[in-house]
Amino acid sequence: MSSYNDDTLPLQPPIRLPGKATLAAAVRAAPLAEELKPEGDDAEVLALWAEHCRERLAEDEGLLLELVRLFLSREPLRGETSGTLTGLGLVRGAEPYTLSWLGLWVARQIIAETTGQDIPVMGSLAGADAATLLHGLRSYPESERGEELAGWLKDRDEQAAVDEIASVLAAVSPLSRAVGVELLSAAFGEEGRRALDRLLEEPKLGAVIAARLGREERQPSPEEIAWVLVDMAAALLEFGGETGEVIESIAMGMKAEEQAGTIAILAFGDHPWTGQVLRVFIEHHPDERVAAAARKALRRLRGLADLRG
Repeated sequence: MSSYNDDTLPLQPPIRLPGKATLAAAVRAAPLAEELKPEGDDAEVLALWAEHCRERLAEDEGLLLELVRLFLSREPLRGETSGTLTGLGLVRGAEPYTLSWLGLWVARQIIAETTGQDIPVMGSLAGADAATLLHGLRSYPESERGEELAGWLKDRDEQAAVDEIASVLAAVSPLSRAVGVELLSAAFGEEGRRALDRLLEEPKLGAVIAARLGREERQPSPEEIAWVLVDMAAALLEFGGETGEVIESIAMGMKAEEQAGTIAILAFGDHPWTGQVLRVFIEHHPDERVAAAARKALRRLRGLADLRG
C-alpha cells in the first residue's frame, strides 16, 4: 500500500465512530463474516477483520483507491459499488453507497499507516495532555473544536487548563501553537488572555503570539524576525496549504529583490522548520532570484547547524 504515502495530504477533519462493541457487531453482521467466521471478543474480532481488510485491499489497488476516495470526499459513490467492499461491510449495501462505520474505521487505519496522518476521532482527546490536544485539534472545524474542547475541560479546572496549554506553546508544532494561541485568546476569556500577556516577553514565543494577535507594542527583535516568519509559514505548510499561500505569507507583496533579502535572513534563525520552508521557495517560487536566495540560505543554514554542533 506504499503507493498511497503522500506527505502533502492536507490534514483531515475528525470523524465520528461508535464504540468497539458496535463496530464488532458490524463485523459479525457483514456478508463475508459467515465465510471468514471472525471469533473472539470484540477487540480480537476487530483486529482480525482489520488484518483481513488490509490483505484484500492490498490485492486490488483499485478497491483501495475507491475506499480512500470515499473517505476523503465523504460523498456517496457514483454508480455501482464493489461486492468486496460491501461484503466486508465497509460500504453500505444500498444507495447512497457511502462508507459504513466499519468503512470509516478501516479507512482511517489505512490512511494512518500509509501517510502517517492519524485522523482524530471525536471525543478521543478528552483524556489527553495539552500538547496532544493541540496537535489533535489542528484539523478541527470551529464547531467540532468547541465540542472537543468542552469534553477535554469536563473534569478539569479551567485555570489549570489555561496554565497547561500556555506551558506547552513553546514546545509544540507551529500549527499546534497557532491553535493554542487562538484557544487562549478566544475560548478562555480573561484568564486565557492574561496567560498570553504573561508569555509576550518570552523570546521567540512572545514574538509569535504578538504577531498572531496583532500586538504592535511587542515588536520582534532582529534575532526573532526569522523565527516568526518561519513559524507563520510553517503553520500553513503543516496544515497542507497551497505552496502559493506559504510563499505569500513571507513575500507579503514585496518585489522579488526584497523577497530575496528577506529569505536570506531566515538562515540565521534556529527554527526547526526553516529547512522545510526554504525548500518550498526553492521548488515552487516562480522567480529564479528568490529561489536562488533560498538555495543559498539553505546551504548557510546547514553550515550554521554544523557549527552549532
